[in-house]
Amino acid sequence: MKIIKSVLKEELANSLAMKKNYEKELAKLPKGSLIKKNVKGHEYYYLVVREKGKVKFTYKGKEVCDKEIQKYKQAKEYRAKYRKLLSQVKKQIKFLRSTLRGKQSV
Repeated sequence: MKIIKSVLKEELANSLAMKKNYEKELAKLPKGSLIKKNVKGHEYYYLVVREKGKVKFTYKGKEVCDKEIQKYKQAKEYRAKYRKLLSQVKKQIKFLRSTLRGKQSV
């Protein structure tokens, strides 16, 4: 039983480290998302950011370089990926902690 507990403790430590890394990677990504709006037949680009629970649109211009568009597109994909991984690791941490307390059979 001691061996199983030590393995579970090690796995918990690994999961906590993974959680910290995912949160750090999420913080590195640029905030917001780049969208294109069509106003009276003209296309305009806006950066959409959530601040203090409110959605804020910042005008970027009629034309935005492909590099910036790609940067925000890639950031959106990475954000979704890291949020999913973070959610999974949080569930795993919750399970491991409850198991180590003895509330769940191994």
